[in-house]
Amino acid sequence: MRVLGVIPARYASSRFPGKPLIDLKGKSMIQRVYEGASACPQLTDLVVATDDELILDHVLGFGGKAVMTSTQHTTGTERCQEVAKNFPDMEVIVNIQGDEPLVKHEQLSTLIQLFNRPEVAIGTLIIPIKDEADLHNVNRVKVVTNQYGEALCFSRNAIPSNYFPSAVIYYRHLGLYAYRNATLAEISQLPTCEWEKSESLEQLRWLHAGHRIYTATTLIETPNIDCPEDVERVLSLIHS
Repeated sequence: MRVLGVIPARYASSRFPGKPLIDLKGKSMIQRVYEGASACPQLTDLVVATDDELILDHVLGFGGKAVMTSTQHTTGTERCQEVAKNFPDMEVIVNIQGDEPLVKHEQLSTLIQLFNRPEVAIGTLIIPIKDEADLHNVNRVKVVTNQYGEALCFSRNAIPSNYFPSAVIYYRHLGLYAYRNATLAEISQLPTCEWEKSESLEQLRWLHAGHRIYTATTLIETPNIDCPEDVERVLSLIHS
């Protein structure tokens, strides 16, 4: 199976402009993402997809691969699709979030292994929530699945609600996606829906259109950097 890893990296983030280039103990965030992902043996190739020449030059400078993409994209999925058009021989495209500086190759391997099942066209990772603060943090996306591992819903709120006491295990969504190449082309053309707008979560668009999203569970914790307040937490976990 030929697998392309794509790391979308936008400079003009609304919550944290320029965050791909922030320094995290001697390396930029985008370099840490790239190095973590490049250790995955299942990846045939890996490329950063950016709309900013500063990021492009920086990635090329540390020896990574990078390409310029349109400034008109509204989602990382659209940016991945622009790159995927140039790699028609790749069976699976992995969308590796550019704000996950602690990403581990084991996580990517777990995600890619989902595609050994022919029915899987979209996959993503989830992790049990251990910190109750994450349950009520709108920047930590929650997910519920059915007994077959298919995602039923994603939300920034706690789902299911804890109105009635129960032993339910809550799961957080990790923003790593993989798609079959043809499926990526299809979902990139879908119009937005009101459900997606209410949560600002593009995967709700795919569910609304009838696509199945299969999940794989990981126990590897890799907090992302969504806003400046997240930096100190990540720095405390970087030891080299």
